[in-house]
Amino acid sequence: MINRELLEKYNHPVPRYTSYPPANFFTEEFSPANYLDAIDQSNQWNPQNISIYIHIPFCLKMCYFCGCNSYALRKADVIDAYIKALIQEIKMVTSRLDKNRKVSQIHYGGGTPNAIPVEYLQQINELLFSTFQFIPEPEIAIEVNPAYLTFEQMTGLKKAGFNRFSLGIQDFDTQVLDAVNREKPGMPVEDIIAFLKQDSPNMAVNLDFIYGLPKQTAANFSETIRKAIELKPDRLVTFSYAHVPWVSKIQKKLEKEGLPASDEKIKMFEAAYSLLTQNGYEAIGLDHYANSGDELALARRNKQLHRNFQGYCTRRTTGQVYAFGVTGISQLSGVYAQNTKSIDDYITKINQGELTTIKGYKLTDQQVIVREVITELMCNEQIVWNSLSERLGFSSEELKKQTTYNTEILDGFESDGLITLSEEKIQITQQGQLFIRNVAASFDPLIQAGQTNFSKPV
Repeated sequence: MINRELLEKYNHPVPRYTSYPPANFFTEEFSPANYLDAIDQSNQWNPQNISIYIHIPFCLKMCYFCGCNSYALRKADVIDAYIKALIQEIKMVTSRLDKNRKVSQIHYGGGTPNAIPVEYLQQINELLFSTFQFIPEPEIAIEVNPAYLTFEQMTGLKKAGFNRFSLGIQDFDTQVLDAVNREKPGMPVEDIIAFLKQDSPNMAVNLDFIYGLPKQTAANFSETIRKAIELKPDRLVTFSYAHVPWVSKIQKKLEKEGLPASDEKIKMFEAAYSLLTQNGYEAIGLDHYANSGDELALARRNKQLHRNFQGYCTRRTTGQVYAFGVTGISQLSGVYAQNTKSIDDYITKINQGELTTIKGYKLTDQQVIVREVITELMCNEQIVWNSLSERLGFSSEELKKQTTYNTEILDGFESDGLITLSEEKIQITQQGQLFIRNVAASFDPLIQAGQTNFSKPV
């Protein structure tokens, strides 16, 4: 059970740390020319592997909880023009990449990637497969809305080379789905999983859920998780709903339905965590779970977990992320770059032979170090200073100086049972897992600027 006293003390806004610095630090002074320079330099940066993100922004229906960069489905000619521009952008960027580098990961997100004809997705993958070499057993993943899946579409997606499907279930309770303007799956989810895995021994299926939505209670969300466990997905995600209507205005609609009280939301987290960890799943970070034989679970045990904008991955599958499509954020070793949010501007500029970078960020040497420290903590729940210093080429003392390492703050975390602390190592405790973002923030010099426009841990 979560210690309510600690929750009251630590449940305040902190970054999610899917990137460092967080995206709200990106600046419009970063130009397409800056991004082109970074692409060229990235051939010499580590990791050498290439991770590719494809953004399909279209949705047939707008869910009220959505904080993603999504847009109502446009006419067929706009979709066609968008895909042609996306393919052109891929060619523009990949022409500058060293072809000796290998692709380890492709991820399609949105929006709803399966809202458009599958032939477009096949065309994009064919280009990528013909352009690059790949590592053995790369991850070729796609997020899909099960409301629109058909057997014909799933057959096409499997032929396109996808080997991991993330099904956006969100909740099995139809009253919850109605309240957030989300359709229910078009066929039984067990039939979807069985068909995807049929004749595909290496196929992996994730189920994604959100807790903290209107009409949800600890009791009915527990029923959703029990049903999910029965379906035996390879991985399962329980995202904490982040109510940020200043970022996503559509979320204000949920205020009319009413959001669960904080205490009820905490009970949902506790219930899901308890059910999943008692039924063969290992907790990966704050919101992911993987069955004990999954590569993510093995990486967690071996302290080889990593994370990028695609989510949790392993050191084997991680790479510098090159993002394509509107709003896509490239995540290179020393630079972040984000594309325009306007579909029309994107199509026009790409057709003129220009990239559409509207903002980005070049990390300082110090920020690269801070990022590695925070990422190690967030992914592997520990910092072993000697191991990190060997990997980064700096002494332990120098690493601590580059962060806001503060023994008084860390002693406070230890007194509260969130960490165990020594000169050589910081280890997150089981009780501390829920507040790992708070511990990470203690190393973050940028937090000293008083940034608070973040979501709460729970």
